[in-house]
Amino acid sequence: MSYVAKPDPIVADDIQTLMLECVEKRFNKTKTDRQIEFLSDRGAIYRAYKVQLFAQHLGLKSCFTAAYSPESNGMSEAFVKTIKRDYVYVSDCYDAQTVLELIPEWIADYNESAPHSALKMMSPKQFKVSQNLVEDSEQDARILTRQSPGRTLN
Repeated sequence: MSYVAKPDPIVADDIQTLMLECVEKRFNKTKTDRQIEFLSDRGAIYRAYKVQLFAQHLGLKSCFTAAYSPESNGMSEAFVKTIKRDYVYVSDCYDAQTVLELIPEWIADYNESAPHSALKMMSPKQFKVSQNLVEDSEQDARILTRQSPGRTLN
């Protein structure tokens, strides 16, 4: 997973960078082995011609949520709600810049330490390790024992 967070408006170049980062993180190369769907809303930056061409070059097929259908965007909305509830509202965020600086730490905690009820109270990284979905080099023992403030993993 990757994300874009900045104080300025997000533009097509940001989406292309996001797509490339996602492919590189997931496949350790700049092109997928098979076509992978990239789901987004119907915003102009996702539908831009150069974004569509770049997606094809990476092996991504752009798919869009249904127009005027917030429930089709439910997974991303639930993620945003969780980040706000578990991180933003309990942190000392005096301004937008503070939030932007803290996002990388929050995303890392969410993926590496925070227990998820849908994953049997494991973090996504722990779940992948338990399912042998990551390479041995990524199976770092500190992830299994790491605790974040206010959380205890059992």
